[in-house]
Amino acid sequence: MGFGQCRLPMGLVFFVAVAAIALVEAPAFRSAERLPAEISDQAFWKMVTDMSEPDGTFRFENFLSNELKYQTVIPRLLRNTKPGGVYMGVAPEQNFTYIAALKPRMAFIVDIRRQNMIELLMYKALFELSDTRADFVSKLFARKRPEGVDEKFSARKLFDAYADVNPDSELYLKNLLAMKDLLVKTHKFGLRPQDVNGDSSIEYVYSVFVQGGPKMDFTTAGRSRATGDKPSYADLMNIDDGAGQYRSYLATEENYRIVRDLQRKNLIVPLVGDFGGPKTIKAVGQYLRDHDATVTAFYLSNVEQYLFEDGKAGNFYENVATLPLDSTSTFIRTFSGTRDGAGFTGGGYRFVSTLSSVTELMKEFKDGRLREYGDVWKLSQ
Repeated sequence: MGFGQCRLPMGLVFFVAVAAIALVEAPAFRSAERLPAEISDQAFWKMVTDMSEPDGTFRFENFLSNELKYQTVIPRLLRNTKPGGVYMGVAPEQNFTYIAALKPRMAFIVDIRRQNMIELLMYKALFELSDTRADFVSKLFARKRPEGVDEKFSARKLFDAYADVNPDSELYLKNLLAMKDLLVKTHKFGLRPQDVNGDSSIEYVYSVFVQGGPKMDFTTAGRSRATGDKPSYADLMNIDDGAGQYRSYLATEENYRIVRDLQRKNLIVPLVGDFGGPKTIKAVGQYLRDHDATVTAFYLSNVEQYLFEDGKAGNFYENVATLPLDSTSTFIRTFSGTRDGAGFTGGGYRFVSTLSSVTELMKEFKDGRLREYGDVWKLSQ
């Protein structure tokens, strides 16, 4: 497949000025507020609505990741980045594993599909309603908790315990009502009627998880049309980082509690936004600058591939230039397969996760050397 071209944007002087501001750390005397330890329900929902862009479309529904080796970059990520920053990402549950590893003070997850925001709100409700991993898995798939499951179980043992448990219709309805009540009545989030009961709603997304169970994969819903090998939800939770350490957000109670605590404090903010759009990423950047915060890591999956194809890559990098960064800020991205003379090839289980310096990539863009998707993988290790 050929790589799409990306023309350098007009107004280069403006871009350089913005980039210079974004890449210089704020002086110690700056009187900005620090990131909050907790966000009120009202403030959380205002961020979701004010920072988001209109709902967009994508060729897949992406209920879960299909990147089986997404944990392999975590050891290097922990060595290369500073603790206590802000995490940014795209898509659904793989973000929770990166968040559990990095322990950010706050996280923003941006996806072009409003359905992804709805799915993340479903997850938020389930985290808040579930004290332990076993309770969470029970609610996520509407399966009754097997006897003997305890907090010491590994992810593999936990998912094995649920493997042959059938969905329970009464539990499904009970959980669905509890999620709706928590989000709409307790938190008073201003969800639209179609967000709750319609197509692409919490009810629809939850039904996909319940029907698919722990064996669900990237293509579980009929509207998805992915190809290649398809790891299941259980596979994604059971895999290690390539060095023998299990790092999924459901690998341990400690990992689970890190994410749950952030969810309960409204510190994982799901947004609807186009990476190449005019508003969302810039709005996040402004919020972070106002709170003296720096982006630690930005998980992109393979979104840049589509941005180059659509001619929006330049817009995306201009948006990134408005984020507060430092020399350790890191992109996490995914390619299909292994390097060869032309790039990455393959699919399914062969997806490869990589890291690259955000500031180095931005310099390449500013200097006019980032013209094709192939230029991106050259900067990825």
